[in-house]
Amino acid sequence: MRQLNQLLLNFYQKQNFNYNDFYVSKSNYFAFKLIEKWPSWEKNILNIFGEKFSGKTHLVEIFESKYKAIRMQEKDLNNNIFKSLKLHENVILDNFENKSDEKILYSLFNLVDQDNKYLIITSKKPLIEMQFLLKDLASRVKNCLMAEISKPDDELIFALILKNFSDRQISLDKKLIDYIVKRIDRSYSKIKEFIYKVDEMSLKQKKPINLKTIKELL
Repeated sequence: MRQLNQLLLNFYQKQNFNYNDFYVSKSNYFAFKLIEKWPSWEKNILNIFGEKFSGKTHLVEIFESKYKAIRMQEKDLNNNIFKSLKLHENVILDNFENKSDEKILYSLFNLVDQDNKYLIITSKKPLIEMQFLLKDLASRVKNCLMAEISKPDDELIFALILKNFSDRQISLDKKLIDYIVKRIDRSYSKIKEFIYKVDEMSLKQKKPINLKTIKELL
């Protein structure tokens, strides 16, 4: 399973995330609209959370490109980063898992507030459900704006499958895609895994994917 996860990660890291490739549905509508509404937010710190492969990084890459933000991973969060952060109005902390120094995170919150900046933190689970030892940090987290990307609905699953297959020159009849949508697990990771398997099978077979193949892979 670890090998498959790494293959999936490599497979999707090759994607270019841009505005036109992001499909809006009920599952991600609120998060997308907040990105669109910047800087008209109720609060200046936004936590976008949702399961792996749900489109969090895609969203913040749109934000980064549109509003000239600086984006970093949790491993980049150290005292040396603050000089760079001061030069940007918008800051993105992507894929946060609460493994960093809480004092540095608290300093980041303070910098954002003091300099009237905007901060987006993406994570698999909401910040308010994470355990923070620093009481002041735990209190600040509770005051963040929260936006969940929920499990994909049928409309989004259809769009994800159609887009990914089209990108890979895999042609599928609409009835086949409808068949997949009705039977596939409502999980972004499972959808990505399925697309990867179909792509691999398509390369091996070098012929159109049919219902029999789809049944084998679901």
